[in-house]
Amino acid sequence: MTKYLLYSLVFISVLLYGVGNEAVYANKKNLPQPLEEFLPSIGYKTVESALQEFELLYHQQLKLPLRVPPISFTHHFGRFNENSYFEVTMIHEDLPQNHYKIDVRPLEEKISFGKYSSSIFQLNNGNIALYIDQAQIGFNMLVIERENWQYVFSIDKDVADKVSPAILVQIANSIDY
Repeated sequence: MTKYLLYSLVFISVLLYGVGNEAVYANKKNLPQPLEEFLPSIGYKTVESALQEFELLYHQQLKLPLRVPPISFTHHFGRFNENSYFEVTMIHEDLPQNHYKIDVRPLEEKISFGKYSSSIFQLNNGNIALYIDQAQIGFNMLVIERENWQYVFSIDKDVADKVSPAILVQIANSIDY
């Protein structure tokens, strides 16, 4: 009986090894779509083009910050949803944690973040900034209101050690330059 069991195990091992020992080759069809192809398919375009559409709809200039987080990005895109908001997304194709977003919406359509706030900062112009670092969100956010807009600056939690709340405040303050 033991001999039969041993032969069975050897046979099954050889069978499994032989079946699973095939070379696997990459196929161009299996490669992920480049960001510059994928993101436009879901509504992203150049930041300038999306900003122009947003300003035309609201008949008001939107000021964007001059500063960006001190991490590298390979792509930046804009998107405008006529029912909601303007979005700038910056991402690195090889380092997905290097992901930064700015969402801007009219104050009439703002999202209330007060109950999620973990810190409050004062900007150079005297406005208040709410900082949110809730673990379940996946992003750390700085929320400000100015000139009839609500701005939400979001940075991926995985790079929070490189992009502190103070850096997000500096970015928000750079709107005034």
